[in-house]
Amino acid sequence: MFSIHHLYRTIIPYPEDRIPIERRHALRLLVALLPMMYMAYLARRPDTFLLRIMLLPLVVLSVLGTFFRFAVDGVGYGPNNWGLASFALVNVAKAIDYAWRPEGMLKIGEEKPGVLAKSSHKRNGNAHAGGAGPFPAPSSVWQRRLPAWMYDSLELLLTNRGIGWKFGVGMHVPKEHRFLERSAFLSETLASCFHSFLIVDACEAFIKLVPGVKSPEGGSIFRPELPIPQRYILSTTVHIATGSAIGAGFEMCYDLSTLIGVGLFSNEPSSWPPVMDHPWLSDSLHVFWAKRWHQLLRETFFVFGGFFGGLTAGNVGTVFGTFIGSGLFHECSAYGLGHGFDPYVIFFFALQAPLLILERVWTRTTGHRVKGICGRLWVYFCVVILGQPLVDSWHRRGFGGGHIVDPRISPTRLLLIPFLRWFTEFLGLHSVSVLLG
Repeated sequence: MFSIHHLYRTIIPYPEDRIPIERRHALRLLVALLPMMYMAYLARRPDTFLLRIMLLPLVVLSVLGTFFRFAVDGVGYGPNNWGLASFALVNVAKAIDYAWRPEGMLKIGEEKPGVLAKSSHKRNGNAHAGGAGPFPAPSSVWQRRLPAWMYDSLELLLTNRGIGWKFGVGMHVPKEHRFLERSAFLSETLASCFHSFLIVDACEAFIKLVPGVKSPEGGSIFRPELPIPQRYILSTTVHIATGSAIGAGFEMCYDLSTLIGVGLFSNEPSSWPPVMDHPWLSDSLHVFWAKRWHQLLRETFFVFGGFFGGLTAGNVGTVFGTFIGSGLFHECSAYGLGHGFDPYVIFFFALQAPLLILERVWTRTTGHRVKGICGRLWVYFCVVILGQPLVDSWHRRGFGGGHIVDPRISPTRLLLIPFLRWFTEFLGLHSVSVLLG
């Protein structure tokens, strides 16, 4: 008898039933995105609401049924499959966002797609002192070269933070620290990209020194063979290394996109502001999640939970729903690792909502905002201590055993670790040398 479970497994098969990706599948993957492209096109055309609602099931089934059906085959490619799942879920959230807005996706100052209002002064929020003006739009070189329908679709699809769009109003944009002259901007971005690459590589190489965690089958960051002090020192170190690698990975990928956008597609440097705002300097959870951590997936989390939470419980519901949506996104993405579901991931992100409300209660009760060194210690407790079971969940499912940086191009594994192994042997520290090897 056909059931919901059968339907679910028809769209999202068991990990062992996924099809290994080969070159011949590239066209099929691209074709699966055509309905999504058409949805983006319709979202930039007036009076298309009913058509977008009718198209939505096709888009969702096409994206999920394709990108969860294929997998990068081989030992150590779990993070690649996590990436495929994340890509699918982000596009599903975008499709829902494009479909359910009766007016379509509007830029700031528009009353209809492509139609400017007579007067509009509202703009995206930003982090510049004195409230500097909105960011300039990208260069119109490609607008002249591409067909109008293609340019409209790509412009919307490639927008994540919503800079210049109504859905991005109020979002924090980090202050630019690079020179905006094109060649200097590209040079600084390239240096930033390389710096982030070195951080990712060093953190990954360290994680792969931890027994169990380095296995593609997965292992806990809480090593039971160690005494309690050393056990939690190691788990905390692995947790910080994992978070640092993820943060630096976002910056590295964003820098690469910036180099392509500014260097190849002639975008204005000012249209690519920084993606992170020094998250380790956060002195409250609100500052951490709303400003200093990246905002690339803010709208995704809102679609998956914040919208429905707001409908049921107002602003408080929006906060709870957004973090639950974040948990659902992260856990469904981690399903791409091929080792099932773990509800703790959803629990950790959902927990952030009451913790944020506690900050608000503290401010109202004492008259003082959470800040300073005490606020920073509070953030570290909530993220570094309470977040360890979250990272443990990922590593138990093989995240640490996957290849982020190919060992053949890893400076840490090709140069630093061999040097440290030789140096510790030279000093007679054989036990340390064994750990490095």
